[in-house]
Parts: sequence; C-alpha cells; structure tokens
Amino acid sequence: MHKLICVVVAGLFVTLAQAETAGCEAQAVSKDGKPLAGAAKSAFMKKCEADKGEAGGCEAKAVSKDGKPLAGAAKAAFMKKCEAGTGAASSASAACEAKAVGKNGKALAGAAKDKFMKKCVADAS
Repeated sequence: MHKLICVVVAGLFVTLAQAETAGCEAQAVSKDGKPLAGAAKSAFMKKCEADKGEAGGCEAKAVSKDGKPLAGAAKAAFMKKCEAGTGAASSASAACEAKAVGKNGKALAGAAKDKFMKKCVADAS
C-alpha cells in the first residue's frame, strides 16, 4: 500500500512538470507562426522555464524569520517588493535588447549579442 501511494505521488509530480513544459512548448512559436526548432527553441524553452520559476519564487520566499508563511499586509508588501525586483531585471534586459545593434546598423546575433547583453544588463544593475 505504501509503495502504491509513493508511485501515485511520483506520477503526480511528473505530470505537473510535463504540464509546465507543455505550456512553454505551446508558446515556442516564431513571429510568422511556425514552431521554433533547434537552438532558438532550446533558448526559448530555457528562458520560459526560468521565468516560470521566478514567478513562483516570490511566493516560495514569502516566509517569516521563524519559517512560517507570511500573511496579510506583510505578505502583500513582500510580494510587491519581490516582484518589482524581478521586473527591473526584465526591463533592463528589454532596454539592452533594443540597444544591441552593430556598427553596420544590423541587430547583433550569436556570441556578440550574448556578450553585449551580459555587459549591458550588468551595467544597468
């Protein structure tokens, strides 16, 4: 009986993980509506799954010094501050994305873009 319960709980966790991945999988579409493939899909999936982790991260971090979950005004204040912190990083990233243009006026790509974005976001912080 104990083994059966363990199997059912493990199956539930696997199902939930697949559901999260399926959500990202459904969003992995290019601007022209075609499904992403290869490196573009890998990068998108990594970012999507990380974003989902950040969204739940504030909720998971909302605990008091003694380990009890925050409630009421304390939780609301914490959540507002936590979510504002993650929003600042994404707005800096968006600003850097707009600036990622080479000397020839074309958008940077590949390693050059990665290097530029890393430096730009670090400078913005």
